[in-house]
Amino acid sequence: MPAESGDDQSADSPIDLFDDLGGNMITPYIIDIPDQRLAAIRSRVESYDWSELPDAGDWSAGVGVRDLKRLVDYWQHSFDWRKVERRLSQLPNYTSVIEGERIHFIHKRGNGSKPPLLLLHGWPGSFIEFERLLDPLVSDGHDVVVASLPGFAFSTPITGVIGPRRAAELLHGLMSQLFGPARYIVQGGDWGAHIASWMAQQHPDALLGFHINMVRIFAADARPMTPAEEEFFAKQAVILDWETGYNHQQETRPQTLGVAMADSPVGAAGWILEKFGQWADLPKLPDGSPDLWSKFSEEDLLTNIMLYVAPSSVVTATWIYHGKRLEGSDRFPAGTRVSVPMGVAAFPDPVFLPVPRSFVEKTYDVVHWTDMPRGGHFAALEQPDLMLADLRAFVSAVSAQRG
Repeated sequence: MPAESGDDQSADSPIDLFDDLGGNMITPYIIDIPDQRLAAIRSRVESYDWSELPDAGDWSAGVGVRDLKRLVDYWQHSFDWRKVERRLSQLPNYTSVIEGERIHFIHKRGNGSKPPLLLLHGWPGSFIEFERLLDPLVSDGHDVVVASLPGFAFSTPITGVIGPRRAAELLHGLMSQLFGPARYIVQGGDWGAHIASWMAQQHPDALLGFHINMVRIFAADARPMTPAEEEFFAKQAVILDWETGYNHQQETRPQTLGVAMADSPVGAAGWILEKFGQWADLPKLPDGSPDLWSKFSEEDLLTNIMLYVAPSSVVTATWIYHGKRLEGSDRFPAGTRVSVPMGVAAFPDPVFLPVPRSFVEKTYDVVHWTDMPRGGHFAALEQPDLMLADLRAFVSAVSAQRG
């Protein structure tokens, strides 16, 4: 596992090291994957037998073999994880134990003139999605916390399966540990959006507002009532029939999938790369394949993949899907009305289409809504400037409402 250091504090330390009521410590964290682990990953990557992987036709049946080969070639000959570690270690990394679970997070301090912000990623993303938002938001006056979800990256090991509702409790616990009773704002996409929604539902007095770019949790009795809403759900169902096989596998049998991905870094890379190719807002090549390299570099993609492969979180990161099923946390109880002010950045995600505002308002108090011109599922990574501008606008709207 990566080494931890409890001796040195950076200037960005969120607070002095302290014992909370449970005797836990907020501890500076050093990203340092052991040489032995890196050597094992390199050996498996180099020994991958491409002759065992026939091509069903570009991206028509899954990840494109040509693009995967390009990525793996870069992995073998150009990618320098130690260089990545040095860059990521310049960020103020910490860990804390919340109710027995270790949570890794970045915390950059503002001047306190704006409310604290919690930024949450999803699967198969990571905390690096928000890297380009940190300094601008800190300059605005926010304390900015970017957490690795339980079981992801360095928020490992976890004690067992954790779903989004439980994750919401843990991350609220982290914000309470950092900021006491001060109210805060949450931004999230994918699982981050699910968790933010549950935080708003469970802790309405703790949040000033929440801003998400994927709305998928509604009251159990919410039903489409207009032709536009019915048309949306019919269209979405056709897309999801093709695109959510991964979800059923990870929801029902994550352990079996984990056996394969833990042993094959190339297999894990293919599983993750497919989602970046299908879920991002990318132009299409003449053969219909996504033009991955028009938006992402090999360095960006491999950094994210290594945050799954290097600390062995590739297995436990999928457990949140199983946790969702066990918790039944894909919907709120019938009659739920989430009162916390909500902002929606409706990016044109090609798979998880933006839900009509009229339907969202059946469950939520929407005070801010932006139909984005471009950007897909990994919105903060794909379009950081658009995300930053919209989050700032939401903060202004919530502040004005509060005033």
